[in-house]
Amino acid sequence: VQLQASGGGLVQAGDSLRLSCAVSGLPYNGFTMGWFRSAPGKEREFVGCIRWSDGNTYYSDSVKGRFTIAGDNAQTAVYLQMNALKPEDTAVYYCAADPPLGGVIYNAGSYDYWGQGTQVTVSS
Repeated sequence: VQLQASGGGLVQAGDSLRLSCAVSGLPYNGFTMGWFRSAPGKEREFVGCIRWSDGNTYYSDSVKGRFTIAGDNAQTAVYLQMNALKPEDTAVYYCAADPPLGGVIYNAGSYDYWGQGTQVTVSS
């Protein structure tokens, strides 16, 4: 399994950015694809996820209404559209894959596969 996150960069507060996660090698259908982020001095934080089995999405309260997750029908890519970015959104963003019937989707420990991360920096 390979997950390749890309699209990070330096933006100003209020700007938008779209992250992509290229997905390959998943052994079966029904994975949940999550986005997490890590900021210096903070624990890895759940951002949101999409369940490919039904297309449902879930978000943390800190990004709800600003971020949107989408996946392609071929289950080869997941996107994180980030709008109205704030300085506190600055972090390394990771995509991850949680197998069907895995653990709690908000818990990083439930995800078996991780991408390498992409840096997002939001200046004030």
